[in-house]
Amino acid sequence: MDARERHRGGVSDDAPGYLGRVQQSTLVRPPQKSWAPLRHFAERSVLGLLIVVAVGLGFGVLLLLVRFHWRPLLNADGGVARGLNGLVATNHLAVEALQAISRLGGRPVLLWLVAVAVVLLFIRRQPRLATYLIVTGAGALLLDPSVKTLVGRIRPVVEVPVASAPGNSFPSGHALGSIVVYGALVLVFLAAVPPRWRKLFIAVPAVIVFAIGFSRIALGVHFLSDVLAGWLLGAAWLSVTAYAFRVWRREVGQAIQPIEEGLEPEAGHEISPAPDETSLLPHPWVKGAEILTGWVLTFGILYVLGYVLTNYTEGSWLGRADDSFPAWLQGMRSATLDDVSFVWSKAGDTHAITLISLAFCPLALAVWRQWRPVLFVVLSIVGEVTLFLCVAAAVKRPRPPVEQLDGQLPTSSFPSGHIAATMCLWAAIAIVVMSRVQHWWRWIPVGLTALMPFGVAISRIYRGMHHPTDVLGAAVLSVLWVSLLWWVIRPNAEKAQVTS
Repeated sequence: MDARERHRGGVSDDAPGYLGRVQQSTLVRPPQKSWAPLRHFAERSVLGLLIVVAVGLGFGVLLLLVRFHWRPLLNADGGVARGLNGLVATNHLAVEALQAISRLGGRPVLLWLVAVAVVLLFIRRQPRLATYLIVTGAGALLLDPSVKTLVGRIRPVVEVPVASAPGNSFPSGHALGSIVVYGALVLVFLAAVPPRWRKLFIAVPAVIVFAIGFSRIALGVHFLSDVLAGWLLGAAWLSVTAYAFRVWRREVGQAIQPIEEGLEPEAGHEISPAPDETSLLPHPWVKGAEILTGWVLTFGILYVLGYVLTNYTEGSWLGRADDSFPAWLQGMRSATLDDVSFVWSKAGDTHAITLISLAFCPLALAVWRQWRPVLFVVLSIVGEVTLFLCVAAAVKRPRPPVEQLDGQLPTSSFPSGHIAATMCLWAAIAIVVMSRVQHWWRWIPVGLTALMPFGVAISRIYRGMHHPTDVLGAAVLSVLWVSLLWWVIRPNAEKAQVTS
């Protein structure tokens, strides 16, 4: 039997060598595969430990150098503070921009971010991640004042102060809080981000954290070493809490995944904002054109109405009534009514409307898992602001001829921006809630849609800021704009679920 026949019959001359290779592969390869995950975990653990140790040592060295007033560090801190102060002190726009960036690391913004994220996680049934955010954020709140009290460093003294801050200087609370909160949010929600976008999802918060730290130095409220110490201490605390969370996962029997997958990779689908939504709007370019066309038509109607009221009602019965009603309310003024009207007026200003929107939109997204109702509310506010500003600039109607308790405002009287914003916001919320909620409390937004604009309108007229026909202009703006958006967006189409 030749070699070809032996091979065809299943026997080969090199059968012993072949069997040897099979046995070698069987004996060697499985141990490599079984030990690889453990080896990778050990490597990651050692690397993470080294990073945490390096960060902690860096903070400890800075703490000692500041505590014992090391002269080279003090000179460097003072030179940086004076140099940046000289660059920005005379530039008003730069100061405004730096203050806006600095607010992103302030406690109000950071607390709001954590609170919204925690509520979203509880709604999506992720209590472990919510607990992680609460513990991590609370730790940052405690670390900042504790270390500041321990060190007792005073804030920089610059030639031209452009900002001020209470308390001691070392470490920077904005730097510490921002790296902890933004870093924790990245770790929590990283699992919901597609892999191709994860680098960008990490890079954007990193840039924000860096910009916040730089703004604190440039505004002259912190030394360079304060910001560096805040970053180091925050990074150390974030690393410790992330490691504790991973130990927690191991204790409950879950696999330890690479940190690049997020803290809880299995929760990616649940914490995704709208995991089951295939498309936001059908034919988005067509919808955008319809919204833009409706905006132009709404502006035209408001401009004609405002132009007529401004130029053709003076001396008429309507003009006299428009001026007499604010004057009549002025005669009823008292300290108590002034305070009440101030509160009602504030309920319709930009800050209040923005806060309500920032509370409702994430909650709606968490409950209904759809972007469409959120888009409806956001466009209601954005469209109202742009229409109000453009119409007010084009019409230029004077304020009522009475004492104006809020002083001179940069915008004209027609239409009332406070009243229009209040109407648009609460009407949009009511439209979304009424169709999606069957419980009795769905009538609360409907009641607020009537109550809030009425209170804001009376307060604005009482304070001498608007004529009654300015309220009419706000109502026309709100009805036209919200109706247009409802017709184009259909915020309650294809509801994901109905809350009972």
